[in-house]
Amino acid sequence: MQVRKRFGQHFLESSWTEKIVRAIAPRADDQFVEIGPGRGALTLPLAATGVSIRAVEIDRDLAAELTARAPEGVTVVTGDFLDLPADTLLPPSGPVRVAGNLPYNISSPILFKLLSLWRETGRLVDATLMLQREVAERVAAGPGTGDYGPLSITTALHADVTRVLQLPPGAFRPAPKVHSTVIRLAFRPMRVDLTSYQLFQTIVRTVFQQRRKTLSNALKPALADGESGPDFLSAAGLDPMQRPETVTLDGYARLANLVAASRHRP
Repeated sequence: MQVRKRFGQHFLESSWTEKIVRAIAPRADDQFVEIGPGRGALTLPLAATGVSIRAVEIDRDLAAELTARAPEGVTVVTGDFLDLPADTLLPPSGPVRVAGNLPYNISSPILFKLLSLWRETGRLVDATLMLQREVAERVAAGPGTGDYGPLSITTALHADVTRVLQLPPGAFRPAPKVHSTVIRLAFRPMRVDLTSYQLFQTIVRTVFQQRRKTLSNALKPALADGESGPDFLSAAGLDPMQRPETVTLDGYARLANLVAASRHRP
């Protein structure tokens, strides 16, 4: 079958699939959502463990091929994971685990969608995902590093991140030009209390659009007329002269909550 470059398709070799299935450690009563099953390299051995799987595939030809080969317990959903609602993506009830070899070109939007699904439903247990190594570093990055940003902060808010496997380009056909990393997200309740999740996201995204500026200057576009960035930052225990990548998740939460409280004052 022809590889569709626009879908970022690279198919996993079977020896590496076995390692990933062992790392996932499926139990027979697990329910999985698989993102981008392709030809079923992960789907079929995972299904052989007795789990049920909803495999979401954007490529109609691959979806049809997998449907024809899929054993009992595998449901193939044809569509774009990013566009489908929760009631289409998830089984009707019960906890859900996620697995997938994410297309390199849209892995960040998929990660944000997973975090949104967790907030919306509370049903996700974990997600074992293969990512381009550079994206995995961004997901797991901590404060003070060049990879730290909105993706790592939002992930840390919702989940604990573990690196599981490193894969060379030769683990795929065709071989990509990048290395890959398998990570696991273990979902949990949000680590900090937020008055407004939307405002928190706006502040984080805004300051990192200008990450080379001081925090005080980078924050300005997120504030309304008359709001003082230095005052909010000082009240949150933050130095207005520090850089956005040095602020912890807790620091951004304190800042966002102070801004939200000032806007709802009678």
